[in-house]
Amino acid sequence: MSKEKTKKQDVAEKSVEDKLKNLYELQTIDSAIDRIKILRGELPLEVQDLEDEIAGLETRANKLQEEKKELENMISNKKNEIIDAQALIKKYEEQQKNVRNNREYDSLSKEIEFQTLEIELCEKRIKEYGSDLKEKSEAEAKSKELLDERVKDLEDKKAELNSIVSETQKEEEDLLKRSEKFDKLIEPRLLTAYKRIRKNARNGLAVVTVERDACGGCFNKIPPQRQLDIRSRKKIIVCEYCGRILVDDEILA
Repeated sequence: MSKEKTKKQDVAEKSVEDKLKNLYELQTIDSAIDRIKILRGELPLEVQDLEDEIAGLETRANKLQEEKKELENMISNKKNEIIDAQALIKKYEEQQKNVRNNREYDSLSKEIEFQTLEIELCEKRIKEYGSDLKEKSEAEAKSKELLDERVKDLEDKKAELNSIVSETQKEEEDLLKRSEKFDKLIEPRLLTAYKRIRKNARNGLAVVTVERDACGGCFNKIPPQRQLDIRSRKKIIVCEYCGRILVDDEILA
């Protein structure tokens, strides 16, 4: 028979009292771990939310910068088009001085008129792009201001979280090791039931003591005979109201 199989058999053959003690001890350890997590509160989630928000703000800032650069290039292109149009107008005006007939003069006049309209259109586009550029710059400034605020908030939250973690890390590591140790002392069927109840129960309590003749989890009254059965530790008894495993208050005495 393998060592692993022998170990599982030993765990299964433990007395009900030993099983209850191990379950309650595991609950005590897991509750201590829960208290450490409660101490941290929502800080890990707040840190994650801030990191996500900062990433979004950085993406927006980069996009605004790209849009500003594109607008600046468009303005530059339109200014170059104006320079080209002005050069053509000057060229056509010089040519008008040497025309041979009215038809050539009128043709050049139309070219000058067209280039003049092109300049007006470019100036209109430059004005529009300039307005857009101003809006993008204002949006970028606001975004940067908000980004700086969120970065500061993140630094503060991380410092607060790191302070709590540093104070509780050693304790949590020791508790986690003890929790793993007791996991191995409890037969799989019971351990699965314990974890299921713990997951669904308020405050993560799967194993509770009888307090003032009532369930320590849901506080419903427990009949005297059932209390005697619990104190006898001959079988595993669960609360008929909340489903938690019940033990007497002297289980670890």
